[in-house]
Amino acid sequence: MTVQVTGFDWDSGNRAKCEKHGVTILEIEQLFTRPIAILPDEANSKSEKRFRAIGRMETGRGVFIVFTLRTKKGELLIRPLSARYMHRKEIHQYEKENPHLQN
Repeated sequence: MTVQVTGFDWDSGNRAKCEKHGVTILEIEQLFTRPIAILPDEANSKSEKRFRAIGRMETGRGVFIVFTLRTKKGELLIRPLSARYMHRKEIHQYEKENPHLQN
């Protein structure tokens, strides 16, 4: 399934939460331009569909992002909800399950 998004939905609430673990806004936006795995995150929200994006930055560092999609003024936007760098164990699992997404 392909979804055409036009940008990101940022405000003080999600910006602070995403940067809390050291991942920058630029890194989050750049991750979506790279090969990533996008998985549903059904267990964590009853009111909206959430997704998990898992991938690697250009530097090789693994990143885990939880996001939802929002429509504002007729545009579909990615709204990141939280972001963090992945632990070594998570990276190993990600690489095992997604060999086609390796750099």
